[in-house]
Amino acid sequence: MAKQKISSYVCNDCGADFNKWQGQCAECGAWNTLTELRIGSSKNSSVMRNAGFSGAANGSISVLSEIMLDEVPRIITGSVEFDLVLGGGLVPGSCILVGGEPGAGKSTLLLQHLCSLAQNHKSLYVTGEESPQQVAMRASRLELPSDKLQIMAETSVEAICAAAIQYQPKILVVDSIQVMHLDDVASAPGSVSQVRESAAMLIRYAKETNTVLLLVGHVTKDGVIAGPKVLEHMIDCSMMLESSNDSHFRTLRCNKNRFGAINELGVFAMTDKGLREVPNPSAIFLQRGDEVASGSLVMVIWEGTRPLLVELQALVDPSHLGNPRRVTVGLDHNRLAMLLAVLHRHGGLMVGDQDVFVNVVGGVKALETSADLALILAVISSFRDRPLPRDLVVFGEVGLSGEIRPVPNGQERLREAVKHGFKRAVVPAGNAPKKAIRGMEVIAVRKLTDAIEALD
Repeated sequence: MAKQKISSYVCNDCGADFNKWQGQCAECGAWNTLTELRIGSSKNSSVMRNAGFSGAANGSISVLSEIMLDEVPRIITGSVEFDLVLGGGLVPGSCILVGGEPGAGKSTLLLQHLCSLAQNHKSLYVTGEESPQQVAMRASRLELPSDKLQIMAETSVEAICAAAIQYQPKILVVDSIQVMHLDDVASAPGSVSQVRESAAMLIRYAKETNTVLLLVGHVTKDGVIAGPKVLEHMIDCSMMLESSNDSHFRTLRCNKNRFGAINELGVFAMTDKGLREVPNPSAIFLQRGDEVASGSLVMVIWEGTRPLLVELQALVDPSHLGNPRRVTVGLDHNRLAMLLAVLHRHGGLMVGDQDVFVNVVGGVKALETSADLALILAVISSFRDRPLPRDLVVFGEVGLSGEIRPVPNGQERLREAVKHGFKRAVVPAGNAPKKAIRGMEVIAVRKLTDAIEALD
């Protein structure tokens, strides 16, 4: 008698599960997006069982205090920036998802590190979008050591797991998860059900064999990982390789990490020999002209575990439209509108009839509130057409009542500014150092009016 298969119906848009088919998804409201997903297939499980991996839970109960806390040894990749984003290196048995726009350098980044790691660790590179010849041509162009790296062109997850069980690599790269498929899933590759079930089987193999699994993920037009949201819950670490069309620099940002800090930032430069790490990111974002124009200001933001100096530019120009424009690049658009209202109410400066454009140089995204004070002072500088001193650095959060609030790691921000030759700083009073910093004049402010007077 044939083994009965249990079916579930999954929405291709949101990933919601239903016991029976229906025309409209009750979760997201989309029509005709439910596809059948068969669960409990014997074929998928046989590949794992033949190698001795049952996938069943241990079933034993332990006291939390009795669990051994032996530190898992990490695999060092050799790249300081990549290891920083990972939290100190690759953890055996972990699953890492690397996403990014087309052409950002995801495959190049992983191929570089895998060729280096293959010299000491068994590694397997699975390519589903390129042929082995194309990957070999890239490795040759980048002059990478490719004599020990194993490569496989395959899109079937069952075949990948069977080959990995036979070869037993310590590091496995799958490029990319959106083109992988399972034979028992009826939907097309890239659909919600295919991505979820393919990733689940690969993660299961990695956990049971203590293999480092790196998955390449595509992004949608909104800049998020394509596929179900549950994919980001299943993996241990999620990273995004960001780039801009007018810059050869790439930023690797960690959004989730079960083995390290989140929001870490690694900076790389795209060259003819591949991605090269930038040991001092602040230096590349501070390449200013000999004469600083009005509206230009340097601020200190905090990325993960280190400070980063970036240039903020603002342009205020009379508007000829009924609704003046507010444009931001690298900053929150809603926060700009809020700070302009605070500037009008507590700073006495009306820019309601002006177009305001704000840009963070270098393609960096300032996601924290420490950029508030720098943004307001840059707008004032552009509106009055008064350039600010080149050796001035600013950071601080601005409240709705006009108060300047302290931000975390104020002392580390000031020390980073001193290293790059800055001699003046406007900071919140709560971040003022108790001891004077040699070579720097620190101006502590409590209100927005104090900060404006300090520049006059």
